[in-house]
Parts: sequence; C-alpha cells; structure tokens
Amino acid sequence: MMDRGKRPSNLLGAMMNYKIYMELKDIVREHALCFLPAKSLFRFQSVCRDWKQQISTPFFAHNQSLAFHTALGFFCQTRGNAASFVACDPKSCGVPDPSLGFLPEPVDIRSSSNGLLCCQARTGDRAYYICNPATKQWKQLPKPNADHGSESSAVIIFQPSLLNFVAEYKVVCAFQSTDFDDALEFEIYSSTENSWKVSGEICFVSGSVSPLAGVHVNNVIYWKFKKGSCGSAMIVYDVTKDRSQLLQDYYLRAGSLGCLNGKLCLAAVSGRTLVVNILANVHSNTMAMDSRAKMWEQVRRTMFDSKVIGEDGCDAVVMVADNILVMKNESKMYSFDLKTEEIKELGSASVCKGAVCIPYVNSLVNI
Repeated sequence: MMDRGKRPSNLLGAMMNYKIYMELKDIVREHALCFLPAKSLFRFQSVCRDWKQQISTPFFAHNQSLAFHTALGFFCQTRGNAASFVACDPKSCGVPDPSLGFLPEPVDIRSSSNGLLCCQARTGDRAYYICNPATKQWKQLPKPNADHGSESSAVIIFQPSLLNFVAEYKVVCAFQSTDFDDALEFEIYSSTENSWKVSGEICFVSGSVSPLAGVHVNNVIYWKFKKGSCGSAMIVYDVTKDRSQLLQDYYLRAGSLGCLNGKLCLAAVSGRTLVVNILANVHSNTMAMDSRAKMWEQVRRTMFDSKVIGEDGCDAVVMVADNILVMKNESKMYSFDLKTEEIKELGSASVCKGAVCIPYVNSLVNI
C-alpha cells in the first residue's frame, strides 16, 4: 500500500532540486559562459534552446570578447604554404578552417590580437585582410599609401572596448623609406576611419625589420631588427605618442618575443633551463652600461622533464603568450604553464618546423 504521507515530501524535494538546477543553469548562462573560448561555446549551443539563443546574440559575442583573452593555441605557417592551427587544449579551443580557406585568395598571416588575424595576400596588390577564424568573418583593407615592400611587418592592435560593439583596431607597418637612406617609416590603418596614414616619424637606422616578428604590448610595438651580423637590436614604436627608438642589448640576441603579465618578454632555452627576460624599463636603454641590467627582469625554470628537453636539448621556444610557452625539440611540441609548471604534449614538431608561430585568442569578436 502506498504511503501517501511521503508523496508531498518527495514532490517538494524534487521541486527544490529542479529550482536549484534552474538557478544554476541561469547563473552559468548569464555569468560564466562569456569566459569560455569560442569552440566550447559553439558546442554548448546544443545544451538547450536558451543557451543557443544566448550564445548566438551579438551582445554575447561582445561580452565574450571583453571577458576572454587567453591564447590557448597558435597558428603556424611556413613560406608559401597554407596555415595550420595547434591548440594547447583541443577540446575547448579551435577554428573550423585552420587553413583560412574562407578568404578570397591565399594569404600569409602577419599578426594577431585578441581574436583578430591580420593577413596579407601573396600576389597582385598584396591586399591586407582582417579576419576572425572562429566565425569566418573577414574584411579587406584599402590599399596603403606607401609601398610596404615584399614582406610586410604589419602588426594589428585590437583592445576590446565596453562601448564598442564593432571591433575598432589599428594596423601598423614599419617599412624601408624610399626618401631617406637607412631609415624606417611607419604607416597606420585605422578601422574607425577606414584609411591608412603615413606617420611623420622616421627612425634612422641601418638594417631591416624582420618580417612577422612584431609584438605589441600596451599600444607599443616591438620589432626585432637585423642590424649587421649582430642581430641584437629592436625597433620600438609607441602608437599613442607616434615616437620610435632603437633598443640595443645583449639579451636580444636569441629567443622569441611575447607578452607576459602585460610586459614584453624574450624567452629561450639554455641547456635545461627556461629563461624568460621581461622588459621592465625600456628607457633604461639610455643609461650607462652598469645600469643596463635594470632594463630586464628574469624568470628561470629548470626543465627536468626528459621528454621535453631530450638528449640534444630543446630546439626553441616558438611562442609566448600570457603564462603559456610553447617549446619544441626534434620530434615533439610541448606547452609549459609558468604558473602551474604543467607540461602538455601538443603534437609533432614537424608542424612548426621552419614556421612562423602566432598566438591566437579563440574569440567571438565581430568585425
């Protein structure tokens, strides 16, 4: 015989559990989803209709671009070949077309910033394209006023803004001057004006900017510079102040440029030690030699994992973004988290052999 006295209690418990579930689901939808990468969000659209509608709105894409800034992967590209994508966490981060085949012509990736890629066509007028690989949105930029040369050093700067639902960004290119010997000039594209403008700033220096080597930190762009045989210089261009300077230092001889905790860094492997030099004060370049050490702060980590280092050591650091570094030896690639010191195997090193590796944020930002 059924115990009627227990039915209300069981029903009340079920109702309370359902209410808790509904409240938790709403909290996750409203406050947590925007902190996830694009690939996870596309997958979570199948959870329920409410989540699908939430994730599909331009307002949510805007919030996600504001909240998510972690580079969980990077694009690799060798000269003349299509791009490929390597994810540090393949389950959560990825793009539907890593080769960028959705663009109207073959391109070379130049730089990346908070989910946007700057690419350049290989033929014709060598047009610049801005795209979001997660959504396949793209835009062709107007033709620059100046000739940027055969290999562009274009760097895109995009900082998401709470007030702007459409991405506002700049593309800055350093190029050899045709009016002055041994000099660099700068041309800047502004998305708000949809036009290029040649800066009045001129940097007099003998050498050439290394293409695909630009990194921006807080509206300041750093390019490695080929200066004779030493290769130990860097061009620094402040976009806000429209000023440039030449930075020369011993630490610039080796390593990959990146951004760590909002500062420029240079990372390399020496023996079994990972060495990260962080630029503390760019203006100390004008100090006496005995004060030069003040320019850099150093982080060192001993790598005991024999899989990463191998008998011949680690070949190189191929990417630095946030607290994640990607290293490779002769056969494999690995990611290393500076905070947790966690090491993950990413795949074959042949993917990035001789390739330019550009960190990428898996964002829903609208162009």
